[in-house]
This record gives sequence, C-alpha cells and structure tokens, in this order.
Amino acid sequence: MNLTSIPALQDNYIWILNNEQGDCLIVDPGEAAPVLATLEKNQWRPAAILLTHHHHDHVGGVKELLQNYPDLVVYGPQETQDKGTNRVVFEGDKVAILGLEFSVIATPGHTLGHISYYSEPYLFCGDTLFSGGCGRLFEGTPEQMFDSFQKLNQLPAETLVCCAHEYTLSNMKFAATLLPQDPQIAGYYHKIKELRAKNVVSLPVTLASERQINVFLRTQDAELQKVIGYETPPQHEWHVFATLREKKDRF
Repeated sequence: MNLTSIPALQDNYIWILNNEQGDCLIVDPGEAAPVLATLEKNQWRPAAILLTHHHHDHVGGVKELLQNYPDLVVYGPQETQDKGTNRVVFEGDKVAILGLEFSVIATPGHTLGHISYYSEPYLFCGDTLFSGGCGRLFEGTPEQMFDSFQKLNQLPAETLVCCAHEYTLSNMKFAATLLPQDPQIAGYYHKIKELRAKNVVSLPVTLASERQINVFLRTQDAELQKVIGYETPPQHEWHVFATLREKKDRF
C-alpha cells in the first residue's frame, strides 16, 4: 500500500491510500480538484471515500467526486448523511476496502458523531488526534474527547496517525511553552520548525512518538499537571485534558 497526502484548502490534508493495481481510497476530501488531479496524474481508480465528520473542509469535495465516479461507496457517520455518505457506519463496524479491513472507532469531541478508521498500521482520525495536539471542541465535551484519546491510545505503538491538518508546528510551540525543559518536546519542536521552514509535510507520525511529545496524551504526567495549576492530582484525569484544551484555545 502507498500513502499520499494531498494539501487542500488552507491547511488540510486529504489522504489517499492506493495499491499496486492502482485502486485507491480517499479520506476526507474537503475539495475535489486536487483529488481529481492526483487521480488523473497517477491513473488511480477510486474504490471508496471515508468521511470522519460533517465539517465542510472534510466533505466539500464529495459531491463533485460522485459526479465523476457515481459508483463510489462513501462511508461516514450519521452526521454526514446529507454530505454524500451512502453507507452509514457505527463504532465496531468493519469496512473492507482494497483487501484491508478498517475498524470504525467512535471518537466524539470535535463533533458529536466524529469517527476514526483503523487498519494496521493506518489510523485516519480526522480532527481528533493531531500531532502534538487535539481537535477543538465544537460540539462535544472535554471528557468525551479525553475518552476518545484513550481509545486511540490503545492502538499499537507503530500506528501511523494520519490526521487532517498541518497543525504540528503551532501544537509543538504550545507544548514547548508549557514544558520548555522537556528534551523530547524540545527536540521534536526543533525538528518540526526545520521541516516546516522547508514546507515539508510533518505527517503521518507514529503513535509511539505522540505518546512522548503530545501533552494531550500525557495528562497523567505529574510535572505537566503542576505546570497547569494542579498542586495535587485532580479527581479525574480528564480535568487535566480540559485545562490543557482551554489553555490551547487561548494560546
């Protein structure tokens, strides 16, 4: 399998996974033009679209893609039914495409119906888990997003996190502000600054790496808790997550 990230809109990535035969799947096509250009350039044949949630920058290209490929199967959560989804999926469902089996994982927080798709080693997690950060809470609660993070954190260390935005630099700047002496965060922040200065894509990343540098996956860290105002561990770990998200919103 070959994984390709297509830059779209302001800072989105549309993911395409293709096999040697030229069949492919498309994840969260926020616009159609760059996808159609990539398909034509590589002579790829789309087999399906995976949608994670209903926001326009993830579904805006579906209609035009269906006009060009009317037989496309579009998988998505209930909240995307009016965005072109013709196969609604729920947590625990299995989606078979290109010889792969994707597990559907409910990951509410960014939106209430947000889902992620996992087929080893690929995790397409939309706007839930970002490299170094997490999605904004437009519809869900901090507790829901925390629980979604715990689900994704159960996946193997070598999982490739294929999120939908190039937010890594700003996320690492936030993390470095909180924990400036942390060698892993400092080292990764430096690496990302160099990559982005050359306009190199910072994704995908491994879950193993995220466990080290993503503060939203380190809510049990006593030093981090202290830095954001907890002299003693809070009653619930999601409270740390909530405080981090509030601080990031104001950052």
